[in-house]
Amino acid sequence: MPQQPVRHAPIIHKDTSGRCTITTSTTDNPHYDAEGTLSPDGSTIVFTSLRDGDLDIYTMRVDGTHLTRLTNTLGYDGGPFFSPDGKQIVYRAWHPQTAADSADYRTLIAQNLVRPVRMDIWVMDADGSHQRRVTDLGGASFAPFFHPDGKRVIFASNYKNPRSRNFDLYLVDLDGTGLEQVTTSPEFDAFPTNIFIADWVERP
Repeated sequence: MPQQPVRHAPIIHKDTSGRCTITTSTTDNPHYDAEGTLSPDGSTIVFTSLRDGDLDIYTMRVDGTHLTRLTNTLGYDGGPFFSPDGKQIVYRAWHPQTAADSADYRTLIAQNLVRPVRMDIWVMDADGSHQRRVTDLGGASFAPFFHPDGKRVIFASNYKNPRSRNFDLYLVDLDGTGLEQVTTSPEFDAFPTNIFIADWVERP
């Protein structure tokens, strides 16, 4: 799979009036700061950063204070979202399992590159504790988002054909059981973060 550049992007906070402000304490970092989302109560941003030499997940207050690193395992941890009650964070991750994979990953990261061959869905508590893998499917599983019931996650994956660009949406329970395919289009179905704007109807 081709390598992809890791690009810097600002963390932007929109208040209730619709006004957007850039959190300068984060964007002053010269490395990658992006993939930021807001907690349900509007007080905390969770985001991915390369500031400490690896792609890890951090939280901070919307004013840029209380910066906290949540993940520490070598590999790409990113795409985080809070659960509806703000107590958990879902994200996607790939952690190299061999010395060769680790060396390859470090070489790419030093050039601000990643090779997203395989990713799985993970969940942790909002303080970074109890990190656990939800899926172990093969291929690339990414773009996770909590179902409104807070008990399941919807995400995109090409695990049925890992070499293809045919991604579909799946639901899974937080313990990794109950995997259910949601879409069947032969095209690219992903980024389900706004799917629950419409009424969600469960079929028996």
